[in-house]
Amino acid sequence: MPLDFTLREARLDNGLRVVVAPDPSVPIVAVNLWVNVGSRHERPARTGLAHLFEHLMFQGSRNVAEGEHMQTLMAHGARLNATTWFDRTNYFETVPTGVLDLALWMEADRHGYLLDAVNQACLDNQRDVVKEEKQQRYDNRPYGHALEDIYGLVFPQGHPYHHSTIGSMADLDAATLDDVHDFFKRHYGPNNTVLTLVGDVGQHEGIALAQKYFGGLARVDLAPTVASEPLRPLTEPLRFERTDDVPDDRLYLAFRLPPDHTREFLVAEAAFDILAGLATSRLYRRLVRREQIATQVSRSAMGLVDGVSLGLLTADVAGDSCVEAVEAALVEELQGLADHGPTEKELATAFADFERGWLQGLAVHEERADTISHYTLLHDDPQHINHHLDDAATVTTDEVQRLAKAWLDPASRAVVVHRKGSAA
Repeated sequence: MPLDFTLREARLDNGLRVVVAPDPSVPIVAVNLWVNVGSRHERPARTGLAHLFEHLMFQGSRNVAEGEHMQTLMAHGARLNATTWFDRTNYFETVPTGVLDLALWMEADRHGYLLDAVNQACLDNQRDVVKEEKQQRYDNRPYGHALEDIYGLVFPQGHPYHHSTIGSMADLDAATLDDVHDFFKRHYGPNNTVLTLVGDVGQHEGIALAQKYFGGLARVDLAPTVASEPLRPLTEPLRFERTDDVPDDRLYLAFRLPPDHTREFLVAEAAFDILAGLATSRLYRRLVRREQIATQVSRSAMGLVDGVSLGLLTADVAGDSCVEAVEAALVEELQGLADHGPTEKELATAFADFERGWLQGLAVHEERADTISHYTLLHDDPQHINHHLDDAATVTTDEVQRLAKAWLDPASRAVVVHRKGSAA
């Protein structure tokens, strides 16, 4: 039967969409905001601005001094952060119940009046912070460029998902203060945002608090969104290799997948779980346990909204094996899934693990709030948390086989290899 989390939805006159999910089990509230702007919304030659704002939003606003947002809330026992992705930027904190008013006031101040504090010195400072982050997370980290390599190979030049969320440092250097202010004015407005409250707050109280603190924010003029042409699977294999200072050779097989929140993407998630989601999965049993040609395998199905998603299989090559042997085994297993499909036992095992992970995630206030914001903002489906598990339970072995034939054909793979050696 469906889950029964109680949700109350409202839309303020300025367009802010609010979802409240009361849970008085502990005296905390998860405050979660999703803004409908990510790296796919960036203009050519101005990449990196979506991620830059993740940093700028902590540097002060009209009534909050530089650094005060994080310092003040942490001093009151809050946990908080923000992240940027292709399709959105999110801001979140979990606070004791008595700090909820303060958290909402501070969020409203930066979401409405950030630009009062974004001057040239602030911009220059945070550009430097982003450059340092790129060095730590991409340039000087083993396999740090892997996702950039994958995106650049799977998605064609000019596609919204072709570049990574951190963007180009040259583009950031070229961005003027006017460019940055314009980006905020085009995207950061209540009519482009979802606010979710999960925890020790009543349904009506939560809506009233949202109105109190966010109701006075002005709408922004949103440009019409032009969807990209849907991408079908690649018509031939693509390949990119780099030699780098990494501990082991690593192989990535990437595939285009159907868009998020479709039946086909739900089936694709099941297929990837069967292939590499568990210690009993096909790839782990063969590559790691039986043939011992890989030391680990993993999978990821990244749900995206603009006409395509991304599926990824990753394997670390064992020291006495080689990339070519691991790739050949991966190709055989992909072909086997397409030719014969999974067994009922494999599908049931994959679903049981998915069910455990889904329920475990929803038990945490922060994750529940983030999931509600996700499906409300991007798919107009706040009730997703209540019906998704039942939807996943209906996936069949025949559907997985058809999905594998259509989307996981080895001939449609994009291969990225990071080989151990001295960087060029």
